[in-house]
Amino acid sequence: MKLVKSLMLGSVAGLIAMSGAQAADLPVKAKAVEYVRICSLYGAGFWYIPGTDTCMKIGGYLRIDTTFNGGVYDAPFWNGDGGQGNRFADRINSRSRMALTVDTRTATEYGVVRTFMQGDFQFNNFGTTNPNGLAANVSALNGLSGGILNGPGGGYVAVEYVFIQFAGFTFGKSSSAYATPWNGYPGNNTSFLLGGHDTVTGVNNIQYQAQFGNGVSATIGLDDPTVFNRTPLYNLSVPVGSTFQGQNAYGGFVAPDLVGNVRIDQAWGLFQLSGALHTVNASYNSLSSGTAGAVPNTASVLSGHPDTKLGGSVMAALQIKNIPTGPGDDIKLDASWAKGDTKNVISTSAASPSFLMLGGVPGQFGPDGSLGVGLTTDGVYLPVAAGGDGSIHLTEAFGFRGAFNHNWDPYWSTSLFGSWSWVRYDDTAKAELCSAIATVVPGRGVSYTCDPNFNVSQLGVITRWTPVKNLTFSGEVMWTHLNTGFSGVTGLFSPGAPQPVQNWTFHNQDTVSLNVRVQRNF
Repeated sequence: MKLVKSLMLGSVAGLIAMSGAQAADLPVKAKAVEYVRICSLYGAGFWYIPGTDTCMKIGGYLRIDTTFNGGVYDAPFWNGDGGQGNRFADRINSRSRMALTVDTRTATEYGVVRTFMQGDFQFNNFGTTNPNGLAANVSALNGLSGGILNGPGGGYVAVEYVFIQFAGFTFGKSSSAYATPWNGYPGNNTSFLLGGHDTVTGVNNIQYQAQFGNGVSATIGLDDPTVFNRTPLYNLSVPVGSTFQGQNAYGGFVAPDLVGNVRIDQAWGLFQLSGALHTVNASYNSLSSGTAGAVPNTASVLSGHPDTKLGGSVMAALQIKNIPTGPGDDIKLDASWAKGDTKNVISTSAASPSFLMLGGVPGQFGPDGSLGVGLTTDGVYLPVAAGGDGSIHLTEAFGFRGAFNHNWDPYWSTSLFGSWSWVRYDDTAKAELCSAIATVVPGRGVSYTCDPNFNVSQLGVITRWTPVKNLTFSGEVMWTHLNTGFSGVTGLFSPGAPQPVQNWTFHNQDTVSLNVRVQRNF
């Protein structure tokens, strides 16, 4: 009996041990998968980054642009090989771009913390095959040009915006506090509508915005002017070139631009006043000619420099919504004045242009053998040792631009846009600049009259077709007119190879460009 009992107890113990071991080997139930959750706090397209309380949105667009008789993004042929109408110019210019944006937002006790980035992956053709132009694409001033990077299989990434926003502050590369919401695009595709400010590609800045309620706000900021907000400062003791332009003699970055705006943004539209202060400081009185502008020599430090001048600009902007012509139609306008801050009038998404256009050549509509000139500067100076008064004379500029935007139906829309810009030099600056030009262009005061004042007017129309949501085809035509202050006939000279040495008649110039675009937003 004892034996039977022992066997039974042993068997039970064995079964219990086996069942325990088998239970231990059973698979453990997996944790629930954390699926991406929609974040509705900041609008459509945001989602929570798994495991965090941060919302993210990834977006952007893919855009294909082609311009006929102009540069990329409908840049008029107003200088360079295109302005000359010579056979080195690419008369058709295209760019393929994918813009990628990453927007993150986190709610905190101080408000929303936001980061934003836009990078543009793009490829375009060179725009010129002129060996002189290609050699100038790489310089200490301009860095490595996109024209060099756009080889077969090449391209590059352009960084537009990279910034952090926190408690009303913005830190990083973004539109200036001076800018309107539409920057340089009241209704156009072109990145070259003059007449006002445009920092759509961003500048390094720090800014603070205060909201007062009922759509009223004020923003103040400090902008880095070195990359974007400087047009040349000419030292006229350095010889000008055959294109009438002097040598840039700006000094280093010593003070940021102080900028700001006051804005009313309501259902009827928007009104904004903006202001900016800009430092114009030269390097030295004694400089030499270089490929990237005026360069120092061994006499530079001993020669001294002109006193620094303070320039600035103001802008008034107006948007009128809900006009009677149709739902979604609006009018956008802005008017600007600048002194020593010319980029805020003669502004593009790239550098401010100076103008040299020939007539009677392909794509240009002035008379044969004619020439139009317009020099864009923040100021000029001629040192005392070279016969001048040694002071910086700030350039004055005025601008006006705007657009009427009309929706025909949900699929078709049209915008009519235009601008008018003026650049003015004081009497001393005129005399000193014209004396410098006369050393290159003979006949001043005899066969021609020198006046560096000029104005530029533009008029364009664009029509868009959106057959499905977020896919738009558009065509834009723009006329650009240069009204030069020079008159008469030059002596024998060439405005630069490959043009011949001959007499040229100063005359107003015109050009027309056509841009076609297809864009898919996502």
